[in-house]
Amino acid sequence: MKAKLAKSFSLRQNLFCSVIGMILVLAYTVTAAIGAAQQSPQSKTERQEKQAEAKQKETSEKPTKDASVRTQMGNVNFRFADNISVQIKSLTGALVPVGEHDMPVMDDKNSFKIHIDTADIQIYPNDLENVLNSYVFARPKSPFGSISIFIEKGQLKIKGRLRDKGNIPFETIGTLTVTSDGRLRLHGEKIKALHVPVKGLMDAFGIEMDELIKNGKVPGVSTEGNDLILDLQQILPPPHIEGAVKAIRVEGNVIATSFGKGPAKSLTNAPANGNFMAYEGNQMKFGKLTMDHADMILFDIDPADPLDFFLEHYSEQLAAGYTKVSAGSQLRVYMKDYEKLHRQASPKSKAPAN
Repeated sequence: MKAKLAKSFSLRQNLFCSVIGMILVLAYTVTAAIGAAQQSPQSKTERQEKQAEAKQKETSEKPTKDASVRTQMGNVNFRFADNISVQIKSLTGALVPVGEHDMPVMDDKNSFKIHIDTADIQIYPNDLENVLNSYVFARPKSPFGSISIFIEKGQLKIKGRLRDKGNIPFETIGTLTVTSDGRLRLHGEKIKALHVPVKGLMDAFGIEMDELIKNGKVPGVSTEGNDLILDLQQILPPPHIEGAVKAIRVEGNVIATSFGKGPAKSLTNAPANGNFMAYEGNQMKFGKLTMDHADMILFDIDPADPLDFFLEHYSEQLAAGYTKVSAGSQLRVYMKDYEKLHRQASPKSKAPAN
């Protein structure tokens, strides 16, 4: 009898312990669930932030694909506009896609920039004045107008009118040098307004012009004391160039600039001399065609003078010439000079032959 009672008591005790254990487990589970529910918004936010940080880190560490197309040019009259051009004696660099573009598009001058490794480029005074009149100071409320540029005895002479000062004439003459960051500096040695000598540029231009330039409302133009500073990377129309000027000099009636240091590695498909524009590597698009592993050279049909190339009318130049395609899909284009497409000469006279 005593054994039965003890056994019964033991069973009840075990049952009681089991029930208590189940209650404790249930209470812990409910408490944990409530706690998780209370903390879930914060935890979710923290998780999202950590995931975003990890994704950003992964993106930043992921190497960006180089989509640039290597280029080499020789003896080219490169037109940015019908009345604005530079004389590219030699250039090695790359066409680099910009913005949302994943390749240079020849039909869109804003799709790429011309990165310069090394180059020798000449600029005629009338081209520089056209840049200032037609591009830099072309805005209706621009303080400058009627700018003309000459070279006299190895110095640069600039004349113009101050629109916001009653259209009074001004002129400055000075020496060209290069700033430490590769811009052009015109040191004004003689400055006149209304044909009367003044102390400095701001005495002639006025406080309004000083503030206008300092506030960056005239891209590519700045002043330092009596010096006028021009940045070719900003003042030239698209496709914009990218590269610092290393040296500048006046040669006869032309401004000669040098970019980069020492000779750059030539393209494997570039000719040793002549008038040409060579392109190599990656993708580039022209017209309805997209070229993979680009291997294209634009030659001058008439090698007696520089290749006169105008990007906005390149298709007309191509149509006036002919093209050869090799078995290896190498493209060799022989194009007509832009100026020779029309019977009447364009406003921009072509550079003399070397």
